[in-house]
Amino acid sequence: MANRRAFITGITGQDGSYLAELLLDKGYEVHGLIRRSSTFNTGRIDHLYVDPHEPGARLFLHYGDLTDGSRLVTLIERIAPDEVYHLAAQSHVRVSFDEPEFTGDTTGLGTTRLLEAIRLCQVPVRFYQASSSEMFGASPPPQDEDTPFYPRSPYGAAKVYSYWMARNYREAYGLFAVNGILFNHESPRRGPTFVTRKITRAVARIAAGQQDELWLGNIDARRDWGYAKEYVDAMWRMLQVDEAADYVIATGTSHSVRDFVQFAFEHVGLDYEKYLRFDERYLRPTEVDNLIGDASRAEAVLGWKPHVLAPELARLMVDSDVAELQR
Repeated sequence: MANRRAFITGITGQDGSYLAELLLDKGYEVHGLIRRSSTFNTGRIDHLYVDPHEPGARLFLHYGDLTDGSRLVTLIERIAPDEVYHLAAQSHVRVSFDEPEFTGDTTGLGTTRLLEAIRLCQVPVRFYQASSSEMFGASPPPQDEDTPFYPRSPYGAAKVYSYWMARNYREAYGLFAVNGILFNHESPRRGPTFVTRKITRAVARIAAGQQDELWLGNIDARRDWGYAKEYVDAMWRMLQVDEAADYVIATGTSHSVRDFVQFAFEHVGLDYEKYLRFDERYLRPTEVDNLIGDASRAEAVLGWKPHVLAPELARLMVDSDVAELQR
């Protein structure tokens, strides 16, 4: 692994930061794509960063954007990575209804731009596409690699497009391209506008007397929640096997948003019903009712199994947010 070079789009996100940690621990040289901003947006990977002038530095960051195809060509040609992990996207499902065109341009066409950059540079790359359980949408559970797609959001539709583009480049050009169809995966590094982190941050603040209420939309939707730190290991495993294929990554369990709320509040000894409030602004125009993944193929081929399930996940996220408040 010591001579391998990886390129991660979305390195500053939840998954990107855990993946960068994993690859650095394995001896990789890691390159990450970041967007130019007037404020620092690297908080999740600051603990990994070493000045590139230092001897032995193995993490390097490059400015770029998924909407700029020529820049992607330049970076792929210059870095010449062995593995590309494409994680970057406009990934907030509710926001995708407000910004469908932007979501399509980044989450959908951004994948095509990156695949085309790899093809044009003729670099022998193994490519990971971050697909999503939101592609299944209204298809009844359990969902596996053969379940028909029925997306219920602009985000889900854009991910379906990216899924098929990765398949197309695999079949048309012989690119080692895999789709990791990851079901919901959370962690203390989850963005604060995503429902699980919104819940655990609110629980920590309510327990500390700094907040009085938690406002949510549909709390009856059911999801298959796993731990992001475990899921990035599955991403890496997909690029180590001999044959490219697509894999569902999930826990095979289902809990409602209400369940997650209850797990989080009970961990600090509070009754969630005293604090939970409804706000219709958080409802989606079309909802995905129930997602439960069947990761049998990943277990059989990759040897991957989940260990952290939703109740433990809620507790570890609450503990992290409590500790953050105390700091």
